[in-house]
Amino acid sequence: MDRFFGNLPPMDLMRSETMTFVQLIIPAESAHRAINYLGELGLLQFRDLNAEKSPFQRIFVNQVKRCAEMSRKLRFFEDQINKAGLMSSPSVLQTDIYLEDLEIQLAEHEHELIEMNSNSEKLRQSYNELLEFKIVLQKACRFLVSSHGNAFSEERELEENVFSNGDYIETPFLFEQEMRHAPSDQSGLRFISGIICKSKVLRFERMLFRATRGNMLFNHALADEQIMDPISTEMVEKIVFVVFFSGEQARTKILKICDAFGANCYPVPEDISKQRQITSEVSSRLADLEATLDAGIRHRNKALASVGGHLTKWMDMVRREKAVYDTLNMLNFDVTKKCLVGEGWCPIFAKTQIQEALQRATFDSSSQVGIIFHSMDALESPPTYFRTNSFTSPYQEIVDAYGVARYQEANPAVYTTIIFPFLFAVMFGDWGHGICLLLGALVLIARQSKLSTQRLGSFMEMLFGGRYVLLLMSLFSIYCGLIYNEFFSVPYHIFGPSAYKCRDNSCRDAHTIGLVKYREPYPFGVDPSWRGSRSELPFLNSLKMKMSILLGVVHMNLGILLSYFNARFFGNSLDIRYQFVPQMIFLNCLFGYLSLLIVVKWCTGSQADLYHVMIYMFLSPFDNLGENQLFWGQRPLQVVLLLLAVIAVPWMLFPKPFILKKLHNERFQGRTYGVLNNSEVDLELEPDSARQHHEEFNFSEVFVHQMIHSIEFVLGSVSNTASYLRLWALSLAHSELSTVFYEKVLLLAWGYDNLVIRLVGLAVFAFATAFILLMMETLSAFLHALRLHWVEFQNKFYSGDGYKFKPFSFASLTEDEN
Repeated sequence: MDRFFGNLPPMDLMRSETMTFVQLIIPAESAHRAINYLGELGLLQFRDLNAEKSPFQRIFVNQVKRCAEMSRKLRFFEDQINKAGLMSSPSVLQTDIYLEDLEIQLAEHEHELIEMNSNSEKLRQSYNELLEFKIVLQKACRFLVSSHGNAFSEERELEENVFSNGDYIETPFLFEQEMRHAPSDQSGLRFISGIICKSKVLRFERMLFRATRGNMLFNHALADEQIMDPISTEMVEKIVFVVFFSGEQARTKILKICDAFGANCYPVPEDISKQRQITSEVSSRLADLEATLDAGIRHRNKALASVGGHLTKWMDMVRREKAVYDTLNMLNFDVTKKCLVGEGWCPIFAKTQIQEALQRATFDSSSQVGIIFHSMDALESPPTYFRTNSFTSPYQEIVDAYGVARYQEANPAVYTTIIFPFLFAVMFGDWGHGICLLLGALVLIARQSKLSTQRLGSFMEMLFGGRYVLLLMSLFSIYCGLIYNEFFSVPYHIFGPSAYKCRDNSCRDAHTIGLVKYREPYPFGVDPSWRGSRSELPFLNSLKMKMSILLGVVHMNLGILLSYFNARFFGNSLDIRYQFVPQMIFLNCLFGYLSLLIVVKWCTGSQADLYHVMIYMFLSPFDNLGENQLFWGQRPLQVVLLLLAVIAVPWMLFPKPFILKKLHNERFQGRTYGVLNNSEVDLELEPDSARQHHEEFNFSEVFVHQMIHSIEFVLGSVSNTASYLRLWALSLAHSELSTVFYEKVLLLAWGYDNLVIRLVGLAVFAFATAFILLMMETLSAFLHALRLHWVEFQNKFYSGDGYKFKPFSFASLTEDEN
């Protein structure tokens, strides 16, 4: 067997890439360029040699701070461009720029933009207040005319101008000059006018009523125009109000309430000629401010557009520079303070490419000293790295979600690529639904060049990343649907006529007594005549249940077989002799035998009760089987298999801990100096021995661990086999749901001679098919197939306690940003 497997060619995805631990000694003058070139290559994972230091104690902390500050400014520019509604299209002519020059340019652009924003905000605030004053003049005059038919005298006007936002206009209005010397009557009826947000007006009126104890008259009207908030740039609806009151104390209270609610108060003269004069003056100043605002916005948009043309390139440049300095912070200076020393992991195949990049960095930086790059020994386990593509990557992600593979252990993703979509299809089998999934997968694949450049939502991104998983799931669903002979739950005579016919022309007994077989069996899949027969459900249940057990036993045997390849690859003979062999014996003596009985029963057409056979194999192994005997010699075979299964349990439990203890004693007591190296290698590679270096061997801990492992396998063999029955259960549920929607919705609606009822039934059927069968059932089958891989399959051989190879790469920076 070893000679046969040794001649097989290695698989790229079967085991992770061979890694080597390397050290770099880089002269200080070429360090930045070398790290930059390594980031473009993306095949070296650096180890942090300054892990004990805080970020502020590292060598290049000032450069990192500068890059972080530039990133903040670029994000500020991006936010301003988005708020202005501009497209940051890259400029055609983009010249290279140094980081120092870029830092100066960004500071200048930020200062200019902040100043423009500040001026624009002040102008907008002035414009809003003038606009509010104009609206108050227009609305409040109507209240004054309606409330005072005989008119107030000029001496009854308000004595001061109240603004909510301070003194912001350089030259006073005409009405301000006139009203500064206007006499005020301290007694009698007076009023205050202003404007407030619509959302606050009810609370505002209630507070005024309570503060004045009802001694006021509150009139209000909706403003004709919405006013822009200068901070949030949102349009706000406002209400113009006029409050009539009497007394100085009431006036003080009302002004305080206005200030608390953010209401802006404006004086309105009672004289109509003054109102017209002030309105004319306000309108002219509004026109001037509007022209100034438009010019300022055009100038600001022009400045943002000039920045936006370079924004993408600048952001990428700053992101790269920050990543380079973050990586340089993981390196240490040597004793001469002239060279930086770095350590890390890289694949063996990448050493040549890394050396070429380092030589190019030395040449481009005109350094007199070359970069030293050499391999070293490492105590820690190497990272795990699989080279994947767009097809194999989602399957590898499915495996990594359970746990990253230990360095160079067998990778389940090789088998997940085919087995996962097939197990999904066993539960989802319907070639009509499979065609719908296939169309969706083909659309995603056909538009992958366009979708890969777009920013997708979380759900669409997950769906697009798994487009090839969806493709195989749909193809296998079509295949299993043809075997089940279900097209939206309807059977078709695709591969020829049925093997059954009615007993007479009337077919009255078809659903009671049954049909008569008159020709050879249906060539492929389930005969369509089973649909609607009285034995349809028992037949399909028996078929799918037995098929689930067969698939489960094969799947678990594959997992145990992979544990043999792992043990053989790592040179661990103990695992082969005392785990692989007894596990294969135990599983196949019980459930392998059950699978054999299923196949024999199918081939012979026997009526034997397999439940009875398996139960009494344990309860009464020596009793005569009677009519449940499927082949000659079955009873003694059952006794032998049962004895082997019983022997396999202590075989798994006892020998390995004692052998490990013996090897440990021989290793540290000097009994086998001649084979010390081999034993040391075996113990280093032994997954269940704790790799102790002159430590006390804890026999009880090793024994308990082995006992737990053995009990888990024995009990898990039963529970895992039963767990594969979910293939039968979900397949049955999917089929029955499809039948219910077809018969109780579509056919029921089609039975009415009414177009509206038929269209409604068709719409309900389409909705149920799309959202329940194609979305919820797909998700359910996906999760159950995922569980069968993670728990029932991978726990037979997969450790999953490794860590991913994460090289320093500029490409990964872009992916993280997206």
